[in-house]
Amino acid sequence: MRLAIQHVVTSRAPRLRLAGWPVVVLMTWAGQTFGDTSNVPPTREAVADFPAVQTSVAAATNGPISAAWQFFAGTNSVAATNTASKPPEDFQAQIRIARQHRLARQFTEASTVYGWVLQGGAPEPLQQTALLELAELAQERSDWPRAQQIYAQWLSRWPHDARVPELILYQGLMYRQMGLNNLAIAKLYAVMTSALVIKSDRFEYYQQLVLRAQNEIAETQYQLGNYADAVDSFSRLLKLDPPPANRSALQFRYIHCLTGLGRPSEATAQAQDFLARYPEAPERPEVHFLCATALKANRRETEAVQQVLALLQEQCGSTNHTSQTLAYWQRRAGNAIANQFYQEGEPLKALDIYLHLAALDTAPQWQLPVWYQVGLVFERLGQPAKAIEYYTNITAREKEVNETFSSSLKEVIEMAKWRKDFLGWQLKTERASIDFRAVTLGSVEAAKPSPPTP
Repeated sequence: MRLAIQHVVTSRAPRLRLAGWPVVVLMTWAGQTFGDTSNVPPTREAVADFPAVQTSVAAATNGPISAAWQFFAGTNSVAATNTASKPPEDFQAQIRIARQHRLARQFTEASTVYGWVLQGGAPEPLQQTALLELAELAQERSDWPRAQQIYAQWLSRWPHDARVPELILYQGLMYRQMGLNNLAIAKLYAVMTSALVIKSDRFEYYQQLVLRAQNEIAETQYQLGNYADAVDSFSRLLKLDPPPANRSALQFRYIHCLTGLGRPSEATAQAQDFLARYPEAPERPEVHFLCATALKANRRETEAVQQVLALLQEQCGSTNHTSQTLAYWQRRAGNAIANQFYQEGEPLKALDIYLHLAALDTAPQWQLPVWYQVGLVFERLGQPAKAIEYYTNITAREKEVNETFSSSLKEVIEMAKWRKDFLGWQLKTERASIDFRAVTLGSVEAAKPSPPTP
């Protein structure tokens, strides 16, 4: 595989791609972190490269890393000599016994039996199996430092094995679980560089492994909130041909990153593409919200209202999202955008959204606060009679609100009563003022002398 890649790099690089990436580009990108690929795979313990992790691993194993887990055949010459005549079947039986202990969650006993295999002069393939299963056992116990150390020794002993890229991937994922995200990203980049130098005819396998590493790099950057780097990673993945199987999830995170970076034009374009491309995606409600937010930030208010209304009219039966998810994003998007319009002096746009929000649920804890907002909008529009109508509807349902409801809902009812009474008093005052002016004007007109008759 290495010779083939070298030949392609020098003569026809565009034809050979790892997970959609040209080999030249892949080597350049990976080399930014690790330099020359001739140093991969590693020939020393990876954990020892990082002092902070070395300390934690040493503490977990009660000794320095270099002295721990010396299970390879030949490290114990007495054991190796005494058991040199044991047939492979005996070691296979011991591995089966260790597996039974693992199933019974007897981790100490399983670890001991794996140690016998590793110290007993077993054939190399069985040593590899025992050491890998010992690492898995450490992972089952959430003993991440020990698992990292075992994988590091495996890689040090068999640096040219075809499984090296996969084991480096496991190391990267474990570092992320340990909260060591920078080390995780470094290991995930190492998956790509190690895949280039392994001699194997399993090209499709390595292609998928490299794609997985690229996915995990982007996901780690996204989880860290490192949106600038994550945007670049997601952009590369979305341009692959053929596209990854999880393209919709990648594009969803890409939209989040663009929104977080304050790039509303790009976020809008990606969100609209997502909604058109994936009509059944479970992330659709949130994408509607992100699209409406981006449109609002771009001062495209009418389109933002259309996005919110499209979300409010969406039904669960046609998509894969749950009713709870849809209801959450409908309410959040409707409230957020309508409140912004109301505060920015756009009451008509706010009213359209509030009226659709009120129709989502007739429960008093939802509908009464929305009606109250509708009343405020009508006040701002100079229509006190319509506002009183909604405040009256709120107070008429007071009996539905008992002690189990929150105090804030009771406060809404009290405020509705106050505003209804205030507006009623205000209307009476205005009518009285109008009547007084009419009477006054009528008296003045009556007091004027009549013009002389001809």
